Amino acid sequence: MNRVTVLTNPLSGHGNAPHAAERAVAQLQRRGIDVCAIVGTDAAHARRLVDEALDRGTDALVVVGGDGVISLALQALATGDVPLGIVPAGTGNDHAREYRLPTGDPEAAADVIADGHTETVDLGHIEDAAGTVKWFGTVMAAGFDSLVSDRTNRMRWPHGRMRYNVAMVAEISKLRLLPFRITFDDGPEIRTDLTLAAFGNTRSYGGGMLICPGADHSDGLLDVTMITSASRTRLIRLFPTVFKGTHVELDEVTTKRAKTIHVECPGINAYADGDYAAPLPVTVSAVPAALRLLVPKQS
Repeated sequence: MNRVTVLTNPLSGHGNAPHAAERAVAQLQRRGIDVCAIVGTDAAHARRLVDEALDRGTDALVVVGGDGVISLALQALATGDVPLGIVPAGTGNDHAREYRLPTGDPEAAADVIADGHTETVDLGHIEDAAGTVKWFGTVMAAGFDSLVSDRTNRMRWPHGRMRYNVAMVAEISKLRLLPFRITFDDGPEIRTDLTLAAFGNTRSYGGGMLICPGADHSDGLLDVTMITSASRTRLIRLFPTVFKGTHVELDEVTTKRAKTIHVECPGINAYADGDYAAPLPVTVSAVPAALRLLVPKQS
């Protein structure tokens, strides 16, 4: 590593990302690395800055923030040669959790980048009915949790995590099974009523919920978790088990594994890496070896 570009999301981690970026940049410079720091005023501006940095040439793109800014970077880096470095400074940090990256220690995260050890990993690929493509690193979800996210995004109060909690309570009060149509690889179309469906390139989303506990980011497949529960009480009881990954042992949970899945459900949006991805229907697939990622060297 001689020259890296560092992109910061100033809003990540309740505004803590800029301080984390200062510490990481200082450590990279101590390690003898030339740093070009960029901060986008919004997602479109940040993407333009990233594209310009890649055009100029950089040994790595480093992002400081949470899964949202990582998602932005993935759109630029997928299937390319420039590796991604991560300084975790978000609230969920599911990428960091998956790849054993130091959290709460920007200097340690910068050392991982400076050491230059890369792992080639899979990415998820979403294509909607209009042919628009979005890449993701962790999990795509549709159903109950995407309805909660829709509601959260429409709300202006309260702020922070409480807004999500209020939206979840509101959606639980309206809980219903949703009519999904799903095709796994070249198999027949399956029509089934689900509470939610999650498609995991990695194991967790939402800040450590092991929704797809068997997912492997280097097997070229997506792990699919489908939950069927019209009972508010049973869904609430299921929720804590997701943090342990033991929900897959319950009768109302079904799992599958596939390379490509076509998913339809009227009026439902898909979210990936915690952000809005596309309205259903979509075709979601695993793309092997789509990203080079800077990770700690295993002892």
